Amino acid sequence: MSLVVVISLLTIGVVLIRVIYVICQSGKSLKGKRSEPVSTLIVLGSGGHTAEMLNLLAVLQKERFYPRYYIAAATDNMSLQKARSFESSLVNETRHKVAETSQFMQIYRSREVGQSYITSIWTTLLAMVHALWLMIKIRPEVILCNGPGTCIPLCVIAYLFKIIGIRWSSIFYVESIARVQRLSLSGLILYKLNISDQFFVQWPQLQKKYPRAHYVGCLM
Repeated sequence: MSLVVVISLLTIGVVLIRVIYVICQSGKSLKGKRSEPVSTLIVLGSGGHTAEMLNLLAVLQKERFYPRYYIAAATDNMSLQKARSFESSLVNETRHKVAETSQFMQIYRSREVGQSYITSIWTTLLAMVHALWLMIKIRPEVILCNGPGTCIPLCVIAYLFKIIGIRWSSIFYVESIARVQRLSLSGLILYKLNISDQFFVQWPQLQKKYPRAHYVGCLM
């Protein structure tokens, strides 16, 4: 057996061991009862996705989850405006300036509504590269998302970072309340690939259909 083959087999073996380790460790609580804050990436989606996410953030322990990095699609300015307003309302509550606790960013969409699948190949690659740059820059410890397709490249890269050992990001996915009978495409991808550490649904019939999900009731 040649040296190249041996090295290749060893590399594959190491990667498989690391993947198994990540799968076993995913879903566990944040390491230890940490008192220091954890950097948190929040993925916003247009319309109801952002409204639901801000409702979720309203009950979040703000002093523990910061700095908060808000990311929305490049064509979605409204969501970031709502996030800025939300953060401004927290100034008195947290005794921090908005600039100290939050940043607001945009990312290219993988596919626009009505865009052809052929042209979406290029835009998906562009979105992945942009997502990689953002993840290297932010390196969040926690990722919160609830359905927009924008979250997929970010979560996939975060999962790859776990395997490689660059950064361990705990991914929490909350399926939209609008999803009563079936998961959204984003939710289905994260669930089937077992990428999210915790997967939450707001309807009991979804939990029965997807047993690894956690039913938390309506969060609106």
